[in-house]
Amino acid sequence: MKILIIGAGQVGGTLAANLASEAFDITLVDNDESVLQELRDKLDIQTVRGWGSHPDVLRRAGADDADMLVAVTSSDEVNMIACQVCYSLFRTPTKIARIRGTAYLTREGFFSQEHMPIDVLINPEQVVTDNVRQLLEHPGALQVLDFADGRVQLVAVKAYYGGPLVGQELSFFKEHLPKVDMRVAAIFRRGEAIVPTGTTVIEADDEVFCIAAAEHINAVMAELRRVERPFKRIMIAGGGNIGTSLARAIEPYFSVKVLEYNAGRCEQLAEMLNNTVVLNVNATDRDLLLEENIEQCDAFCAVTNDDEVNIMSSLLAKKLGARQVITLIGKPAYVDLVQGHDIDIAISPQMATTSSLLSHVRRGDVVKVHSLRRGAAEALEAIAHGDEKSSKVVGRAIRDIDLPKGTSIGAIVRGEKVIIGHDNVVIESDDHVILFLTDKRQVAAVERLFQVGLTFF
Repeated sequence: MKILIIGAGQVGGTLAANLASEAFDITLVDNDESVLQELRDKLDIQTVRGWGSHPDVLRRAGADDADMLVAVTSSDEVNMIACQVCYSLFRTPTKIARIRGTAYLTREGFFSQEHMPIDVLINPEQVVTDNVRQLLEHPGALQVLDFADGRVQLVAVKAYYGGPLVGQELSFFKEHLPKVDMRVAAIFRRGEAIVPTGTTVIEADDEVFCIAAAEHINAVMAELRRVERPFKRIMIAGGGNIGTSLARAIEPYFSVKVLEYNAGRCEQLAEMLNNTVVLNVNATDRDLLLEENIEQCDAFCAVTNDDEVNIMSSLLAKKLGARQVITLIGKPAYVDLVQGHDIDIAISPQMATTSSLLSHVRRGDVVKVHSLRRGAAEALEAIAHGDEKSSKVVGRAIRDIDLPKGTSIGAIVRGEKVIIGHDNVVIESDDHVILFLTDKRQVAAVERLFQVGLTFF
């Protein structure tokens, strides 16, 4: 597949790195030659310098025969024009654009073939907001992922000393939770992936990925760590697009305070939000945090556009008594450096956005993709098609499917029914199959499994 990426910023660069490792034909367009040179030295990609919305630049980049355009510059307008040019002049089949402006997003019917021909809209702020909201709804989780329209959830939890099932074999889960059907998709121990079996023993500090029906996920989490009381008081550092979107999403359910340094922005926030307290303060001011009772805060979410401010305010909040800190970090190299110490959860907006893009480049009928552990692992939802003759999965029990190394089937959604992926479960046509890959290099092999043979057509 030939993919044209417009914009070599953090999102475009991260996406190019992910796709280049999977042998896609990638061409990256940007106006900054130094950035292109840096990426060219690290990745096996082609680069073109120029404005990504100009027809001559797009032609030089190979838009004539590109299968997909992904426009992720910092300008909504450049992204939209690039999609329009590729539609009008080059008939590019799939056009994806990052659009952040609410003035565009709230216009119903604007993004259509008749008006603005963009096939897929990516809004990074909304992606990050959804991620943080899920974490606030599941105290103690490191990551919460939805599949099959929210009917199935995959949750990552760090096993703690004292958890009921820590030190027990996985087979004990069924005995201890007889009314809850679940599956451990993977375990990461000291950074190494372990493919779990019934005799695998969970150790303290293991990062455990569990999959279950959404209504059972909290019960599963309680077996691996101390039961966390629900969050009530949330403090958000940063009143930009993400801070505003997050406050608006959670203010009906939590007591929310937003800390914003710019006085003019504070006035705008006060008008936009209904049940949120907006404070014109510096999030790194120790005395002000104490005045606002930071020690009573259940979750401190640092979501400014400055990594250093986010990290320092989070460290300070944790030291002053905040129960959990969630930190937005733009530089991927910082994420592994800070997460798991005083900062509980670090979120990379680039990786979150990349996950939402990956489902559109996967072969086979893949409807959702989540990139995990900084892109090293992946969870995806694929739809099984065909019959026993044309498909490698339909009509077969999970134990009989030749899954690539490090790949497991966690759950199957059949209509409204959630079926956990035990070995004897037989896959049927139109099942939504949720898979976990500890090694993302196996993605192509999984895609081939879900591609039907020509006899099906």
